[in-house]
Amino acid sequence: MRSAECMAVLVLLGAAVCGKSAQPRGRILGGREAQAHARPYMASVQVDGRHVCGGVLVAEQWVLSAAHCLDGDSPVQVLLGAHSLSRPEPSKRRYDVRRAVPHPDSRPDTTEHDLLLLQLSEKAALGPAVRPVPWQREDRDVAPGTLCDVAGWGVVTHAGRRPDLLQHVLLPVMDRDTCNRRTYHDGAITARMMCAESNRKDSCKGDSGGPLVCGGVVEGVVTSGSRVCGNRKKPGIYTRVASYVSWMDRVMAEGAAA
Repeated sequence: MRSAECMAVLVLLGAAVCGKSAQPRGRILGGREAQAHARPYMASVQVDGRHVCGGVLVAEQWVLSAAHCLDGDSPVQVLLGAHSLSRPEPSKRRYDVRRAVPHPDSRPDTTEHDLLLLQLSEKAALGPAVRPVPWQREDRDVAPGTLCDVAGWGVVTHAGRRPDLLQHVLLPVMDRDTCNRRTYHDGAITARMMCAESNRKDSCKGDSGGPLVCGGVVEGVVTSGSRVCGNRKKPGIYTRVASYVSWMDRVMAEGAAA
C-alpha cells in the first residue's frame, strides 16, 4: 500500500492497519502526559517487546486486561514500573506470564465479558512505582458525570503516532440509558458495561485493557471493540469489574493454589 493511501486509511478508520507487526490496540486522544510513576498500577501488555495493550496490577502476581488482547499464539509479557517504554528506568521490569485466563464467555465478535487475567511468573517487586490498586467489589453504577481517569501508551493521533511516555485523560461517566440511545450504541450496553463521554477526548483500542479509575478505585477496563475514537456519538465502552468479582476471585485463588 502506498504511503498516501495508508495515511488515508488511518484517518478514516482511526486504526494503525499498515504493516504486519503487532499493533497497539487503542489510544488516548485529547489527553496529556501523565505525571511519572503517579499511577504505579499501570502495566504494558507486550508481544515481542512491543506494547499492544494496557493492563492494571490488581494483586502482587496478577494483571487485569482485556480478553481481546490475546491475539494468536505469541507469548505475552507484562512491563511494570514504566513511565517511558524505551528509556532506562530503575523501577522498570518485564515479567513473563505463567497463565493467561480470558473470561470464558469472551468472544472475538463482541465486547461482552472482555476481561483477561494474567498471572505473572513471580510476584511483582513492589515499591513506589509498582503497586496494586483497589478494584470495585460493590456492584453498583458510578454516578453519571463522575470524572474518571484513563491512562495508557496507545497511539495519540488518528495518524498512528505512538507515545513513549504514559498519557492520561479525565472523562465523565455517561449514564447507561443515554449510551444505549439509537444515535449512540443502540442498546448494546449491558448492565455489565459502562460508558464515558468521548467528545474529542477518549480512550480507544493501545489503551484497551487499561483501567478506568474513579476515586482511586478501578471501576472499568477499556474494551477492545472496533469504533471511531473521539466521536461524541460513540462513547467509550468499559467492562465493569464489579460484575466479575466472583470470577476474578476464583481465578486468582486457583492460581495461588497451583
